Amino acid sequence: MGSDRHYPDEAPARNARVAGFWMDETPVTNAQFQAFVNATDYVTFAEIAPSPADYPGADPALLYAGSAVFVAPPGPVPLNDPTRWWRHTRDACWHRPLGAGSSIDGLQDHPVVHVTYADASAYARWAGKRLPTEAEWEFAAKAGRDAAEYAWGHEFEPGGQPQANYWHGEFPWQDLKQIKGVRTTPVRSYSANAFGLYDMIGNVWELTEDWYQANPAAQATARCCTAGSRSAAGQLKVMKGGSHLCAPNYCRRYRPAARYPQTLDTSTSHVGFRCVADADTAVNQ
Repeated sequence: MGSDRHYPDEAPARNARVAGFWMDETPVTNAQFQAFVNATDYVTFAEIAPSPADYPGADPALLYAGSAVFVAPPGPVPLNDPTRWWRHTRDACWHRPLGAGSSIDGLQDHPVVHVTYADASAYARWAGKRLPTEAEWEFAAKAGRDAAEYAWGHEFEPGGQPQANYWHGEFPWQDLKQIKGVRTTPVRSYSANAFGLYDMIGNVWELTEDWYQANPAAQATARCCTAGSRSAAGQLKVMKGGSHLCAPNYCRRYRPAARYPQTLDTSTSHVGFRCVADADTAVNQ
């Protein structure tokens, strides 16, 4: 796993071993997450206003329930300033993905977004599963193609055909997709990999169980005693797979080896998850 050819935190390329496990064919969808909420009355992190005690010195007027939503700027902007395209949006959450007035009507088969690690873990426990480790996720994404650059082979767009939902055009302003404004896509919009898994690359970032370290070779010895909370903002989880916002001119993380950190107290419009179960566990798909 890993790569010596791209971002520094993917190195070193190294051998890893995982035990047998089952993995969901797709990221968890809005319909699946809706069933979980209906059964448990679960309230996600984004739906709860932050406590001033967790953010000393913050402007009280900004401590409202919401989540980060991608908003394309009207033209080119500096790529070192994500505030140019991210907006903390009041009332944005998993069932209001763009904020007040939006809904998931017609999006039931799209990946659920605006979830944190705690939200994903709660769903996994309810489903009798768990989140994958980084090694499990990468093994599943490569599906036997360890030497390939991409999950589907060595060529980015074989025959000129996109193999996943990523950004087309100059990020973050130029949208060259056939249908303008498309964000997430239905979870089986692109071909499955050799293991029968869909959307391992692109569409939404997927949370894993592992704590993030810039040197992944040290990952096996990483330990942390804190639980997920707004006050634990310094703790980071590994995300894998890239999203619909990954672009050749900005974020080339539409590869199995790519990884990125996510804070425990952050939810966004491009982060979701899928679950796994140990090989000896009987699960209902």
